[in-house]
Amino acid sequence: MPAQPACHISSLFALEVLDSRGNPTVEACVTLNDGSSGRAIVPSGASTGCREAVELRDDDPARYQGRGVLKAVANINDLIAPALIGQRADEQRRLDRLMCELDGTDSKSQLGANAILAVSMALTRAAASHHHQPLYRYLGGSNAHLLPVPCLNVINGGRHASNNLDIQEFKIVPHQASSFAEAIRMGEETFHALKTLLADSGLGTGIGDEGGFAPMLTSNEQAVELILQAIEAAGYRPGEDISLALDPAASEMADTGGYRFSHSDNALRSADEMIELWQAWLDRYPILLLEDPLGEEDWAGWETLTRQLAGRVELVGDDLLCTNPELLQRAIDRGVANSVLIKPNQIGTVTETLDCVALANRHGYGCYLSHRSGDSEDTFIADLAVAIGCGHMKTGSGCRSERVAKFNQLLRIEHELGSQASFAGRGTFRTRSA
Repeated sequence: MPAQPACHISSLFALEVLDSRGNPTVEACVTLNDGSSGRAIVPSGASTGCREAVELRDDDPARYQGRGVLKAVANINDLIAPALIGQRADEQRRLDRLMCELDGTDSKSQLGANAILAVSMALTRAAASHHHQPLYRYLGGSNAHLLPVPCLNVINGGRHASNNLDIQEFKIVPHQASSFAEAIRMGEETFHALKTLLADSGLGTGIGDEGGFAPMLTSNEQAVELILQAIEAAGYRPGEDISLALDPAASEMADTGGYRFSHSDNALRSADEMIELWQAWLDRYPILLLEDPLGEEDWAGWETLTRQLAGRVELVGDDLLCTNPELLQRAIDRGVANSVLIKPNQIGTVTETLDCVALANRHGYGCYLSHRSGDSEDTFIADLAVAIGCGHMKTGSGCRSERVAKFNQLLRIEHELGSQASFAGRGTFRTRSA
């Protein structure tokens, strides 16, 4: 029997490994018949949209409080591997579709999106290795060169911290840097200035799930004020060198008839009152981006929000859109949002992730690439950011190794690109109208 040409899958297996919370997750490992290989670990979210692809868990209370992933691992080893071994690894779209067909559900609930995505990412890495290309170039082509503005989540609240803040992420955006390396330096200097400021004020410097500080404060506004002080203490100008981005994660605030800030004033606000609140914050603070400022079911509220604020700020749909091309098309048709958060594990394959990016680009929507709160040392999204040229991404704060691993990979990519590298800052971080 003649030997298969190179780039065919010779082995595929999966393991149960751990994420940054110490919860199980899936790692897939692919080897090709020329010895090239790739492996990938999928992340897991805490604040999740109801339309996300299904993360398969074992629900066995005797293991990891029911959060084990042995079913997903077995689905790779027993079902996906026999279907893929012998196939060409660089036929990404066909293999991703084959896995989706093998699953047979719209939500990937049969095999698990965590199983399918782990294999999809590992295949991409193995194919890139076979073609002797870095991952960002294999995915993005020879012109992939744009380094993203990092949005550092310096104060955590909501589902990401055990404190009294309703807003889930308070982020700094060092957009006026001349390079990614300089942006990281500016961000880290501000992060450490904030730590000193909190400590000097007698406030806690413990951290939340994504590496941001998680102090008990008097209000959500106090978090913003402290960050602005930290920017100045680090020697930068709020709104000129470093601006702000917020993720209210409003779906987590949804209550009968509106939204409730249950951690602070406990007030129930209508969608219109929430819009008024964000408008007042935009008037008062240098905010460039609002992610999920309204809930995932509140499409009418989002329409009003977009009409009123899209010219002033980037309005990002996360739970609303779930990296799903069908949901994004609905938003485009209804004039909702002007940017989509990109999280590969929300949709479940590399191909569908790239399809969502392509649809956003065709219609002038921004793409804001993201990690998950339960992440790992895997740096796939760092390469993906450069491949798609998204211009900005969030991958945590200024500490925790699973967060800075992505920063370090982007620093390596910038160094490798040398004079070909461009940074998406220097005043180019701007809102796209819907």
